[in-house]
Amino acid sequence: MGNVQIRLSMFPINLNQLRFTPNGRAVLTGVDLELGGEGISVILGPNGSGKSVLIRMLAGLEMPDAGSIHWQGSNAPEGQIAIVFQHPMLLRSTVTANVALGLRPLGLSRCETVKRVNEVLGRVGLTHRAKDSARFLSGGERQRLALARAWAVRPRLLLLDEPTAALDPTATEAVEQIVREIRTDGAKIVMSTHNLGQALRISDDIIFIEAGRVREHTPSARFFSRPHSNEARLFMQGELPWRISFGD
Repeated sequence: MGNVQIRLSMFPINLNQLRFTPNGRAVLTGVDLELGGEGISVILGPNGSGKSVLIRMLAGLEMPDAGSIHWQGSNAPEGQIAIVFQHPMLLRSTVTANVALGLRPLGLSRCETVKRVNEVLGRVGLTHRAKDSARFLSGGERQRLALARAWAVRPRLLLLDEPTAALDPTATEAVEQIVREIRTDGAKIVMSTHNLGQALRISDDIIFIEAGRVREHTPSARFFSRPHSNEARLFMQGELPWRISFGD
């Protein structure tokens, strides 16, 4: 019998009064949020509002100074969370080796590892670069490789911190398509971005954070047509003043 993964439920994820004040500077000032297990949730907000810190806390890379995160009432299920950063850390080795590295903790057989590596490289369009060193990839290819490495472990929760901030429009479009496919495969995605157009294209719901608090969490269509918080209205009007207006 092959290796069997037990995938425990982690949803809903409840964040209660999260606070983070490194060196006395208030970054998160009382975040309350509930995340369901489906769709793409995009975190929007001004620079310095706490978007990346929130992503890192969900990944367990930062600990709050106060408050709590409850994963279906318990600790985060081990091995079901993956994260991709704006500037991913990659081995100075082959594309194949980078994906295989992420699979080591799963204890898969060599046959299953090869199968998964080949599958995800095909799905992100990097099969032809499989034997190349990752350091010779373009920025867009590096980000697709990082997504492939995360996708290969079949995460239940995928966290993306500004994954296209340094990419051109063509590379951004390719990354967005991969993110949609990962969602279709069953992963819940939480992604931070500063790009309103991208948020509109890819999100199912918007988490708007400002001054370290969640000001609103609402379906994407409603957020972009009629945000209920004044902070969100001012943010969008400041980002896209030539085309954003709201009715009464």
